[in-house]
Amino acid sequence: MSESAKKAMTAAIAAAITRERTKAGLSLSALAAKAGLSKSTLSQLEAGGGNPSVETLWAIATALGIPFSFLFEAPPARTTLIRAGEGKRIDAESSAFQAVLLASCTPQTRHDIYQVALSAGKPQCNKAHPRGTLEHLIVMEGEVRAGPKGAEEVLQQGDYYAFPGDEPHLYEALSPHARIMLVMESG
Repeated sequence: MSESAKKAMTAAIAAAITRERTKAGLSLSALAAKAGLSKSTLSQLEAGGGNPSVETLWAIATALGIPFSFLFEAPPARTTLIRAGEGKRIDAESSAFQAVLLASCTPQTRHDIYQVALSAGKPQCNKAHPRGTLEHLIVMEGEVRAGPKGAEEVLQQGDYYAFPGDEPHLYEALSPHARIMLVMESG
């Protein structure tokens, strides 16, 4: 492995440890204790220093309650926005049937489906749901502002928006009345 490839991998591991520790809501000290490491070792790894062994990374992944592979992966796209009329269309050959695949999920994933009515006024502010929750919404009627705090999008009828539900987020009708289809995905 070239020196630049090693540096890139070390930086990716450092970012992943920090990302997953933050998601878990753990301090450096708390994660170090759970993983059986010194705080200075963990701090050095998060800073991109050191050369962690497989055993060290395994201990960190176990302490975080995540698959080992998460420490080598780039973070997934946090949001997906597909405006009405966009997306990959699938047409049937023998009938007037058209579909647009908006998202696909693993078989181990749970999906709760809601139809939500909103009225203009105070936004619905939600706390973070359990770790790994992803929310998918389609605006069926009206205009809505929704998404993670600081990354909200203004959505029109037919727009699709997926975003992490495991951080604070909101829903707000911008028209007098709005209706959305909401799918909460959790693993």
